[in-house]
Amino acid sequence: MKLAANSFILLVTVMLLFSSCVSRRKIAYLQGDEGEQNLNLINNNLKIQPDDVLTIRVSTEEPDAAIPFNLTKTVGQSGMPGNIELETYLVSNTGTIKFPVIGETEVTGLTNIQLAEKIKSEISEYVKDAIVNVRILNFRISVLGEVKSPGTFFIEDDHITLPQALGLAGDMTIYGKRKNILIARQVEGKQVRKYVDLRDADIASSPYYHLQQNDIVYVEPVGARRQSASFLGTASSYLSLASVIISTVVLITNN
Repeated sequence: MKLAANSFILLVTVMLLFSSCVSRRKIAYLQGDEGEQNLNLINNNLKIQPDDVLTIRVSTEEPDAAIPFNLTKTVGQSGMPGNIELETYLVSNTGTIKFPVIGETEVTGLTNIQLAEKIKSEISEYVKDAIVNVRILNFRISVLGEVKSPGTFFIEDDHITLPQALGLAGDMTIYGKRKNILIARQVEGKQVRKYVDLRDADIASSPYYHLQQNDIVYVEPVGARRQSASFLGTASSYLSLASVIISTVVLITNN
């Protein structure tokens, strides 16, 4: 009987250690040794796309000289003083906006900085040493699947990484498949899909580490989640199996 009890304790310990080891490999992020890594900063810059909404502010040493390039609107309730805000520019399906004085301008495929430099160059004959600031207002991403709070999120900054996006959605649930995170991205009018392994320590070098506007992040469920239950999928299943084995051993020993 003592031998059977010792065998039970040993078997349960082995089962728990095995279960813990497997769980960590499946769940832990950024696995691998410690060290430094060069970040892929090239993909940190958003590129303007059709249907983007932009604000463009032109500043000069002589404020009056910049007025023609800064269209404004008054926002407020009827009959009440309102706030003056910059007009927005909707990027057309052909990738252009109509900017004051210079007219129709091609903007798609450019970053905020590149468009600012382009506008500065084109208005240089009217104003000297202008400072141009461009911002995308409708930068949003969607995070779906096995996360705690799925949804669409508007991003105030001009960049966001995949881990940060998952953080906005409350992180992945225990059932999220870390090795197969799908990123769906619009590229030149087509949807490109790419799977990313969040356990990879080199994930920051991926072009999908920095998200673009309108990206969709989908976290797949693990097989056990899809099948609702897997007999050998949890520690409790291992314990149940161990209990059956030990009970059988005890019966045989007693006989």
